[in-house]
Parts: sequence; C-alpha cells; structure tokens
Amino acid sequence: MATVELNGAAIVDTESFHAESARAFGFPDSYPHTMDSWVDCLSYLRDEDGMSSIRLGPDETLHIVVLHSDAMRERAEDVLEEMAFCIIGINERYEDYGEKPALELELR
Repeated sequence: MATVELNGAAIVDTESFHAESARAFGFPDSYPHTMDSWVDCLSYLRDEDGMSSIRLGPDETLHIVVLHSDAMRERAEDVLEEMAFCIIGINERYEDYGEKPALELELR
C-alpha cells in the first residue's frame, strides 16, 4: 500500500494545507491551491494524468497519514474536516467509475 504523510504541525490554515499537500502528493507547479483542485488531483491516481507523482495500481489504496493531527485539529480544524469530507467524495467518485476506493485517511 502506498503511503503519504502530511505534517499536521505545519498546517495552520488553508494555504499551509495546500503547500503541504503539494509537497507530499507531488502536485504540479501549476496546482492552484484550492480544494476543487485538491479533489481533482487525487481523483485520477490510477491514470497517467500528471496531476500527482503518485500512481496507484487498479486495486491499490493510498494511505494518507496526518502526523501531529492533534496540532492540526487545534489550529485548522475546519481544514481537517474539509479534507476528510473530500476524501469521502473522491472515493465515491472512484466507485461511480466502478473502481475500488483509492484513499484511506489515518490521523496520528
């Protein structure tokens, strides 16, 4: 299983969340730092679209680990909740295309 770690201690607001995500997921330089773009970049991890440095196999899952999630929850709880909500939506998108959900979230 592929794993990506986000440093929750470095995430204090929406902009720092997107900066940390761009680093961790290998988003392109053109990534516009919006949640719509975050969703789009993680919706095609099994395709060769160039939206992330991560490529998953047909049944592979990306394990997203938020380290220091307590610090993130304290300083950017709304961002953490929106990320979790978006992961649910992304997995539903994969299921709509007849694929296995691709993302799993773990808070540490």
